[in-house]
Amino acid sequence: MSHIVILGAGLGGIIMAYEMKAKLRRDDRVTVVNLGSTYSFVPSNPWVAVGWRQPEDIAVDLVPVLKQRDIALRPEGAERVEPALNRIRLNGGDIVDYDYLVIATGPDLAFDEVPGLGPHGYTQSICHTDHAVAAKAAFDKLVKAPGPIVIGAAQGASCYGPAYEFAFILDTALRNARVRDRVPMTFVTPEPYIGHLGLDGVGDTKGLIESALRERHIKWITNARTTRVEQDKLFVEEVNDDGSVKTAHELPFSFSMLLPAFRGVPAVAGIEGLTNPRGFIVIDKHQRNPVYPNVFAVGVCVAIPPVGKTPLAVGVPKTGFMIESMVTATAENIAALVKGGEPKAVASWNAVCLADFGDDGIAFVAQPQIPPRNVNWSSQGRWVHAAKVGFEKYFLHKVRQGKSDTFYENLVLDLLGIKKLKEIHMETAE
Repeated sequence: MSHIVILGAGLGGIIMAYEMKAKLRRDDRVTVVNLGSTYSFVPSNPWVAVGWRQPEDIAVDLVPVLKQRDIALRPEGAERVEPALNRIRLNGGDIVDYDYLVIATGPDLAFDEVPGLGPHGYTQSICHTDHAVAAKAAFDKLVKAPGPIVIGAAQGASCYGPAYEFAFILDTALRNARVRDRVPMTFVTPEPYIGHLGLDGVGDTKGLIESALRERHIKWITNARTTRVEQDKLFVEEVNDDGSVKTAHELPFSFSMLLPAFRGVPAVAGIEGLTNPRGFIVIDKHQRNPVYPNVFAVGVCVAIPPVGKTPLAVGVPKTGFMIESMVTATAENIAALVKGGEPKAVASWNAVCLADFGDDGIAFVAQPQIPPRNVNWSSQGRWVHAAKVGFEKYFLHKVRQGKSDTFYENLVLDLLGIKKLKEIHMETAE
């Protein structure tokens, strides 16, 4: 009998639990360690922040869901992973031993790296649902007393899609409220150009997103290093290609949301051989840590080198489709090890993203996510908004029902017509 522990119950962790349980023998056990017992669908947080969703609309109580599938839940959360001892020390002091560990924690949000940044400073956040609830209160004040907006990301961020989404969703929400004409908007980003996305662009994301920003009268600053935030004012250094300061900007705001830099969570940070200097989990092509071979990792917590050199730190995103391919490969590899075999499955690491703009949006497909690519495609249209709504409903249904099928794969096949994506979604290497 083997005990598999999954650390984290976000997008990657919850589907990891379902897929792992489905592939194991009857006597093998699966335990999920998570801080709390609620799953929240993070991609819908921008909608929560403008009142298009309520927090309960995107939440799932994991206690009955996991119990029904004979998956144990430890909601205390992890204080420290101890890979040399094959165990996790929980908050409160309890110990959970494991035969195999899958780390799926997501990131730690490094708001402290920029003075004044974040929900405990002067800017809003959509990274957690409680952050989005606080942002909704600030949005309501903005509608009553319109003023300038600054949206974007700080240097070191590695998921730029939500920042673009939120800027466009705010534009739509403010137009619906008939106050957009009194709200100047600026987008700030460490990306070297609009639509870089940490991926050196996908298809014509540069042209599409620049055009969308112009159409909605949103100005932008790229190569932007946010140095500090004060009450109602953001300080940004626009840098040259060599990193030297080109222009210093002081941007007044009545409402601001900047995504922070990401780093590994405290429970794993600084463990030699397990993490890189930023605390992300080092893995091989089988999602397996080379120093601790019974430890695997999926999702945002995985260490991926940046795509090319940029003047400021621009991280690589881990999109939902990419994470699902990591999950499937990891489940297959652990199942093989439990049964006395060797890991062979390799995640495809393809990227499929739906960026909602509130009334339309942009979709892109990068195959593989890291260039050079076999498929490098992007498109804009109202269908993207509809697809994002469908994605939300499907994924929440999937979590509530304990399903382990691959939504993104079906979405791409149905909406984009890439018929061979199913064949390449999971590659197996001998």
